Amino acid sequence: STYQNISGVIIRIGESDGLDVEDDFKSHLYIRTAPQLNTLLQMLLPVCEEHDRFLVLRTWTVGAYRIGDFIWHRDTFARSIDNISSSRLILSMKHGESDFFRYLPLNRNFFRTDIPKILELQTKREYEGCGEFPSFIGYEYERYARQLREVPSVIGISVWCQTGGWLPFNRLCFLDADSVWTEINTEVTAHVFVGKMSVEQAVRKLSISNNGAMGLLELLRLSDEVIRELYYHEEFARQKLFFRRVRIPPLIGVYWNTIFVNHSLKRVLRYFVKDTESCIRTGHQALEKIKRMEVLASKLQLPADDIRFMYDTFSLLYLARIYYYLPFDSEIKDRLKAAKDEYKRKYPRGARYRYSVQLNFTPFRIKRTFLNWSLALLLRRQRGYRLIDQVFTIHLLSLIYRLVRNRRAKWVPEFARKSAMGVDTVFK
Repeated sequence: STYQNISGVIIRIGESDGLDVEDDFKSHLYIRTAPQLNTLLQMLLPVCEEHDRFLVLRTWTVGAYRIGDFIWHRDTFARSIDNISSSRLILSMKHGESDFFRYLPLNRNFFRTDIPKILELQTKREYEGCGEFPSFIGYEYERYARQLREVPSVIGISVWCQTGGWLPFNRLCFLDADSVWTEINTEVTAHVFVGKMSVEQAVRKLSISNNGAMGLLELLRLSDEVIRELYYHEEFARQKLFFRRVRIPPLIGVYWNTIFVNHSLKRVLRYFVKDTESCIRTGHQALEKIKRMEVLASKLQLPADDIRFMYDTFSLLYLARIYYYLPFDSEIKDRLKAAKDEYKRKYPRGARYRYSVQLNFTPFRIKRTFLNWSLALLLRRQRGYRLIDQVFTIHLLSLIYRLVRNRRAKWVPEFARKSAMGVDTVFK
């Protein structure tokens, strides 16, 4: 009641501050089960009703504890909101069953309750360059908008256009002169959802002339295709995979601003990707599309330097794809090392643009048969838990991890141990 301009509060229960956050106030995970969350809502909502304020609950979780699958599991979702009928509650939900990635179907929990909901979207793509090059998301968001148009409980959208991820890329949308790619994503998203426009109509609204609109549409369409065809491995990305309480992200080999190329990743990708020739071919075609994007950007007086940076970065991804899917020879290893050196020379540490590139060609000392068996055991292709998950993957594996975690530095990469909430979170 003291703050009349505040309409409500936002809470999240499935994610806390990252390991690197040091402050007087730091959040921790306390809600661990669906009944605990339900109890919390039953306590807070009467207070919100008394003071005529909204309680916005974010459903984003990262797999920790039994509540860790709240974002996607229908039973956890149902038990968390059981017997909740308050008009003051709003759910805020990411569009997919994982983070802000492509290739994810719309979260079915949008259709499972009449509680008002906000759709969370991201236009400064934290996993796709963070606005350093065009990563157009309009077509995917247009599909979501069409699917949700007849769902009256979806009352609005929340668009993340400014922050996200542990990244050095820091262009500020609508504040910096060079944040054009995020601004295009953001304005098109608003027109698609609020104005109920198609992508084509939204882009024409941005462009001064019809000729400019046609060129910009082509550039944005190509950027969407390039991201899907080379940044992601499409055959892998389309597979529905779960580990414990987490849906496996469809993006592999790139983590925020780091590109990983190593033998263990080669072995894993060869297990999941069968049409390797197509994967290499589409990757090469994607590089040709980036060249066309640079021509279009120059004509439209958009930052062509960003497209050249995109080409150089994606060229590394293409070389990695050759390493992953063709029989090994020393030439590709030498080409990757030379390409990394040239990339570092062109984009030195501290430069405005730069991905970190980590190469490791040390053989992965696990036999293929054992690796394939382990992947089949640990990962499942269904949302529901198998008996092996209930007995081993969730319970025994968590115990085993706690027993060996003091030695995890030897086998868990530093980025997984020290960034965000750390890999420990997945095993809680």
